Amino acid sequence: MAQKLTKAIVVGADPGPKEYFLWDSEVRNFGLRIQPTGRKTFVYQYRFNRRARRLMIGPADVVPVSLARDLAREAVVKVIRGTDPAEEREAARKAITVTQLAERFDVTHVTFHLKASTSREYRHSIKNYILPALGMKKVRDVTRADVANLHIRMRDKPTQANRTIEVVSKMFNLAEEWGLRAPNTNPRRGIKKYPETKRERFLSEAELLRIGEVLSEIEAERIEMPSATAAVRLLMFTGCRLNEIMTLQWRFVDLKAGVLRLPDSKTGKKVVQLGTPALNVLRSVERLEGNPWVLPGRLEGGRLTDLQPFWQRVRARAGLNDVRIHDLRHTYASFAAASGLSLHMIGKLLGHASVQTTRRYAHLSEGTVRMAANDVSAMIAGSLLGTPNRHS
Repeated sequence: MAQKLTKAIVVGADPGPKEYFLWDSEVRNFGLRIQPTGRKTFVYQYRFNRRARRLMIGPADVVPVSLARDLAREAVVKVIRGTDPAEEREAARKAITVTQLAERFDVTHVTFHLKASTSREYRHSIKNYILPALGMKKVRDVTRADVANLHIRMRDKPTQANRTIEVVSKMFNLAEEWGLRAPNTNPRRGIKKYPETKRERFLSEAELLRIGEVLSEIEAERIEMPSATAAVRLLMFTGCRLNEIMTLQWRFVDLKAGVLRLPDSKTGKKVVQLGTPALNVLRSVERLEGNPWVLPGRLEGGRLTDLQPFWQRVRARAGLNDVRIHDLRHTYASFAAASGLSLHMIGKLLGHASVQTTRRYAHLSEGTVRMAANDVSAMIAGSLLGTPNRHS
């Protein structure tokens, strides 16, 4: 006979030779299971899709009877709404964490679908920001508030913060595809990115002269690897991205045609036209037998892998501590703009996928036009005043 389960009844229920149940009078099919070993467990029994099911609510020595009854009531509601609470709990138990999602994401997506530089950025965001904040959470339980809080904590580094939540977005898009999360529930949605200020730093002629002097001094001292100084010069003379120069192989170099034929740059296949200074650098680099790399490293058959320490020594010696390696590419573009080249041509030189990427140099090309307008108007003014000019 059912009776309202109380703490006294639960404590006083003695084990018998066989398993038996005490049923509650307030919530139908909610009861206490007593095993011969003395173990007592609150349970809720029900039928779902015509199958007998049992939900184990929790051990009686841990879960108070009042809480167990409330949990049983919640289970009743789920059954009425067409959800199997036992199956739901099992799915939750098996649900993977964000750490496990990140591992699968790396193996199936990052490794096979991203370029090396992008892979490094993704892994940096995952290791240093995403996993410390979300790693232990179940993928199904991560909310927009969780991602928003991560973004807020990174507000002092807005660019990195924006990149990080885009990695989160990609991870959870794939989680939906893989059936690990309900469709259209990506927790990154609705979170606004921080405004980013593009940092533009162009070296002046005087600063370039100082860099050139330092490189010549280093070469004369023979204290640095020749491939490192060659790398910096190639970056300055070609406007190439760092990875394009660091991974340059001799089979990509066509000295006769004066080009680099890169099979896989950031924007796909790319042909880099080489000026005389760049060709001279390539001709001066010693080719090592059995080494395919233009810029060899210290290990036999290997390449130069990290230019940053060398560049930091160069810029410190030149008194230009704020200049990044990528600013050499900006400088190449600024000189191209100052020479009067169109944005389309500058984009071709830099290997931009679209002219929109090149528009950051628009103000430089406009400056060239202004100088030309000043020259023309000065010539006309000189003619009006009867002052001879060089074109008369």
